[in-house]
Amino acid sequence: MDTDLSIGIYFRLSAMMFLEYAIWGAWVPVLAARLLGPLKMSGKQTGWIYATLPIGCIISPLIAGQLADQWFATQWILVVAHLIGGILMLIAAKRQTFGSLFVVMLFYSLSYAATLPLVNSLMFSHLTDPGAQSAGIFIWAPIAWALVGYSLTGFRMFKKSEGDGSDCLVYAGILSFLMAAVCCILPHTPPSGSGGTPILEALAMFQQPNFLVFIVISAVVAGMMQFYFLGTAQFMQDIGISSKGVPACMAIAQAAQAVATLFALGVLLTMLGFKWTLIIGALSWLAMYVVYVFAQKPIPIAIAQALHGVAYVMFMIVGQIFADKVAPSDIRASVQAMVFAATVGVGLFLGTQFAGIMMDRFSVDGKFVWRKLWMVPGGVVLLGIIGLIVAFHDPPPEEKAPEKPAAGETPEAASVAPLDYVAPIDYVARWGKPDCEAASG
Repeated sequence: MDTDLSIGIYFRLSAMMFLEYAIWGAWVPVLAARLLGPLKMSGKQTGWIYATLPIGCIISPLIAGQLADQWFATQWILVVAHLIGGILMLIAAKRQTFGSLFVVMLFYSLSYAATLPLVNSLMFSHLTDPGAQSAGIFIWAPIAWALVGYSLTGFRMFKKSEGDGSDCLVYAGILSFLMAAVCCILPHTPPSGSGGTPILEALAMFQQPNFLVFIVISAVVAGMMQFYFLGTAQFMQDIGISSKGVPACMAIAQAAQAVATLFALGVLLTMLGFKWTLIIGALSWLAMYVVYVFAQKPIPIAIAQALHGVAYVMFMIVGQIFADKVAPSDIRASVQAMVFAATVGVGLFLGTQFAGIMMDRFSVDGKFVWRKLWMVPGGVVLLGIIGLIVAFHDPPPEEKAPEKPAAGETPEAASVAPLDYVAPIDYVARWGKPDCEAASG
């Protein structure tokens, strides 16, 4: 592989990252308004629709990873999954009953969830210097989420009527077809055929108390995001923000996420370490819910969306970096898949059910008692913060398990850590060089 990343590969990988998250951002922030509004679904039913993606994230990533590792080129798995997803999204746009929509969204989520870890693994397979190159590709994820929100708002403003909200599903379907086309021209990424079952080795990491605390708190706090996703769109409309303006308001979170990724992530990790950076992320979510409770006006609520973006970077992304820090390099992908399944899978699934139940409980004559509702996730996040302060600690250098090269890899290639994409020089000085650099002196 060349030492420099070619412009052609950079643009293809960037387009892949952009579209992957544009698809997700087209429907997740705003579908709840359609379900709770025109379709008159209950909070519990809305929760089950949103639970389809976490269910998919529990099942599909591990299966997709095995397929990509053993049998099929990654880009062709992505093509098939997104073609299926595009068709299912167009079907979902026509469904108006809970049962039929749930079935379609479940099969869609199983398809889409399979692509999430494969996008990252394909990208890292073609980076020659993750420390210098991956930030310029990862940044397209929040940009995509923000731009798709603004474009959906623009489309709705040009329409003569409010519509029934199904346009977000059609939009996601169209983007899925475009993504399938882009995947056809991605760099060839064949299976490694290394064999083995590294997920079992990854599960053994639960024997480490600090890692277990991290996983449990991450799943609980991440689950509270479903209150945000299920309730924010309808909440905004109830306090006076038009349905046309909701996507643009919520896209403020992704703009803040992009800024935090580029300018704050590495700095905070260098200065504070994992523990306090994770706490800052959770505190950002707590602050957002405090604003939701006490400042129920359009401008403060719109500004508070930035707190969600900061929280996602400092909690979810930093959590992935922590997992990489403590994982042996030969099971790094499986550890990441396990973290993904615990947070975006189990955490969001249980959070979705909890949010749906609470939304029904705090609903009176079809109207939500928002102030009481937002106190619930705020309280749970506060408990998570206390748990991090009391029971979690930064990993000492010796906590990283001994590493061995994966089949077909040189020792140097096996020890390149993807966490380097946010690591400034001071971060390396604090936590130590990756093994490949230490070995070379």
